Amino acid sequence: MTNHIGLYPGTFDPLTLGHIDMIERASHICDQLIIGVAENSGKSPLFSLSQRLSFVQKQVDYIQQKENDISNIKVESFTGLLTDFARQKGASFIIRGLRAVSDFEYEFQMASANKRLKPDLETVFLTASESQHFVASSLVKEIARYGGDISSFVPVEVSQYMAEAFSDENS
Repeated sequence: MTNHIGLYPGTFDPLTLGHIDMIERASHICDQLIIGVAENSGKSPLFSLSQRLSFVQKQVDYIQQKENDISNIKVESFTGLLTDFARQKGASFIIRGLRAVSDFEYEFQMASANKRLKPDLETVFLTASESQHFVASSLVKEIARYGGDISSFVPVEVSQYMAEAFSDENS
């Protein structure tokens, strides 16, 4: 029997409730789900790779405690090409979230490039849940930067860290 390994990649800077929703839903469509936290220093992340890994791992631990039937999620970091990481992990498909039609063009382009680099790697698109379809990490950072309430967009711990990060920036 084939083990279907799904890979959900991202920078998760910050990890949002939309990401968590995708993780929970994606865990039901594969035998093993690997959350690939990208180093991606080119995006100038707000949080370090180790902080982002910690945020994601804590939420995965919470999901697995909350839902006993979910025990197939691993969290790992990667750098370089996503297709190389997928090859190393034996992933058969990449999971990407679509929030709006505007996401599709970019995601379709990335899926096509990944397919060219690794022809046996599929991309599965999951649409964002209705309550999360507008949530983007960049939007959350913008709201937090100006002191807005982001508690409905991110886990409590992430919200606290963001408040500290931006209070240091604004001091």
